[in-house]
Amino acid sequence: MTDAPSTPVSRTRLNELAQQVTPLDERELLPVRAPYDDSVVGEVPLCTPEDVRSAVADAQSAGEAWAAWPIEDRTAVFARFHDAVLDRREALLDVIQTETGKARADALEEILDVAATARYYANLAERELASKQRAGAIPLVTKAVEHHHPVGVVGIISPWNYPLSLSVSESIPALLAGNAVVLKPDEGTPFTALWALDVLRECGLPDDVFQVVTGEGPRLGEPLIEGVDYVSFTGSTEVGRTVAETAGRHLTDCSLELGGKNPLLVLDDADVEKAARGAVRGCFANAGQLCISIERIYVHEAVADEFRDAFVRETRGLTLDAGYDYGHDVGSLLDRELLEKVEAHVEDAVEKGATVLSGGRARPDLGPYFYEPTILTDVTPDATLADEETFGPVVSLYEVESVSEAIERANDSAYGLNASVWTERTQRGEQVAARLETGTVNVNEAYAAAWASIDAPMGGMKDSGVGRRHGRHGLLKYTESQTVATQRLGLLSPPKRGKQVWADGATLGLRLWKRLSEVLP
Repeated sequence: MTDAPSTPVSRTRLNELAQQVTPLDERELLPVRAPYDDSVVGEVPLCTPEDVRSAVADAQSAGEAWAAWPIEDRTAVFARFHDAVLDRREALLDVIQTETGKARADALEEILDVAATARYYANLAERELASKQRAGAIPLVTKAVEHHHPVGVVGIISPWNYPLSLSVSESIPALLAGNAVVLKPDEGTPFTALWALDVLRECGLPDDVFQVVTGEGPRLGEPLIEGVDYVSFTGSTEVGRTVAETAGRHLTDCSLELGGKNPLLVLDDADVEKAARGAVRGCFANAGQLCISIERIYVHEAVADEFRDAFVRETRGLTLDAGYDYGHDVGSLLDRELLEKVEAHVEDAVEKGATVLSGGRARPDLGPYFYEPTILTDVTPDATLADEETFGPVVSLYEVESVSEAIERANDSAYGLNASVWTERTQRGEQVAARLETGTVNVNEAYAAAWASIDAPMGGMKDSGVGRRHGRHGLLKYTESQTVATQRLGLLSPPKRGKQVWADGATLGLRLWKRLSEVLP
């Protein structure tokens, strides 16, 4: 194995970040390793269930004062945070790469995402959280107003693959809605979240409003879910079921973004070269460790050979390496467990008849967890990776006879998170997209167009989750809606006498109201 580049982040700085973990007293320490060379780069406290309960209690107390802040003061914190994230881009990129082993360009996506999310919700919050008058039961006689109150304390359980985006971008709307947040980042990537916490406090976020607890998910998950008022979880479908079950026992509302086995469709009129370049990005961004990445490609037979050749050529042109600069395209997998899963999926598929068109092997010469971007064809239905998420740089290529067949096979999955359609006829692509059973579909893009459209909802169908992030829903889900209705004249209930007259009058009123609504704007 070649010598991996040493992290540019000092251990002293990481240990300073670890001091922000609740609680601050001494605890058994959890080592954090760098995927590039498996070296220990720092330690964080191994929190206990009691630590989680204490963090929730502290957050609840601090959240009451935070919720009372004028909305313009809360949004000002995140306007400053937007600038701070961009100003400190390089230092944050170093932290993200140290913990995840991803390529620098992939780490940059997280910074752009968090900054854009901060800007979007800082601009949206005041308008969406304002009380709004709604149509009352009887025009002019009944007044109805909708209010949005914070739910209280939001618990966020975030994964390792995008440790900034999937922790902080989800925390921003929760905090802007007036809630406190207790974040449990993945045990392998806590320092990115702690860096963000440090900067948020510098930008004016009060202490204790945003808490971070570090440690093992199976030990901390249940007490966190039991203690908070709302749960946001991003991770595997298997663990998501456990989170939902625990939340259900406590009648705690939740949103879950889970796994995917995402399809890409290349139609017969697609620009093959453009589709191949887009597919490469969609399949191998973040070394395939992305819940919305592409793992299945269905290509119309009319362009199958041409696309295959272009796709293989583009994939073989990717550079796989370690480094804290923009000199390579694909980085490392996270750890040994994930590498072994990828290897097992590919070996199983090959044993059952699949052909490797590109890649197909680990690269220990580059680092302990590197694996080549891999294209498979002739994958049989009984192969494990035919329908199970791999979560690595592996994609299966299938030829189809028609668009209808492509749609049918794309939908033949327990998952429904993201999809991609490639065609030169945009309207046709949009029509195909509407027939796909996924929460987001990108036409002539792999995943970034839908993900970066922050004003539109993002989430999964079927086993890919419940609830949505982004857009107004991504903010309002962290609120309790309340209707206050004031009756200005009389009562809506029938009188003690003359109920028949009241019934006839109410019926006539509804008929008239229907006619008026048909002619009035």
